[in-house]
Amino acid sequence: MIILLFLVLHWYLSLFGQTFFLHRYAAHKMFTMNPFWERFFYIFAWVTQGSSYLNARAYAILHRMHHAYSDTEKDPHTPHFFKEVFTMMMHTKKIYNDVLNKRVEIEPKFDRNFPEYPVIDRIADSWFTRLFFAAGYIAFYIAFATSPWMFLLLPIHFLMGPIQGAIVNWAGHKYGYRNFECADHSKNTLIWDFLLLGELFQNNHHQAGSRPNFAAKWWEIDPVYPVILLFDKLRIIKLAR
Repeated sequence: MIILLFLVLHWYLSLFGQTFFLHRYAAHKMFTMNPFWERFFYIFAWVTQGSSYLNARAYAILHRMHHAYSDTEKDPHTPHFFKEVFTMMMHTKKIYNDVLNKRVEIEPKFDRNFPEYPVIDRIADSWFTRLFFAAGYIAFYIAFATSPWMFLLLPIHFLMGPIQGAIVNWAGHKYGYRNFECADHSKNTLIWDFLLLGELFQNNHHQAGSRPNFAAKWWEIDPVYPVILLFDKLRIIKLAR
């Protein structure tokens, strides 16, 4: 039971860091925050992703490219040019690494207005730090696992961020229903998206990319939007009006 609770906790904390900070803030600037809170959530996203840390600049650029070129050959992670999800993930990884290491020229409209903390990135993106987190996950399992099969869950912890992104990009552009006739193949996979905290409302999101509530119909639920409203009331963030 402790192992499963740990997996669920890691899943949702990491996912919140990705959807709230990397996606809705770094990539889309749906709200603003002061330097203290920006650093806080930058570090929060790093710690919760751990060994699968995603750099905010590279994430923001890839996501902006995804919106601009959705489901075309220039899209960094469309599922429509790949037979299965693993090939898509490797393709995305190559583009991500090229952007991260500045091996490719980025269009100026994508390469601006995102949080950057080079010192944090050097620590978070080092192999030493990634292996440190991986060792921590293994040590936790050694201490609390009650059956050998539980160790099969460890790769989810190691690759948490990319796994969540792959599910969203694959399922959100292949399976589900559409509320809006966008130019791409985006779909809403779930009507109550508690599994990916609203990220599987891809059709809604591609219709209105700057809208902080990914749900569009009355019967759809984006679990992160009430948190955003609460943070706005507490003045942790300031919603773009």
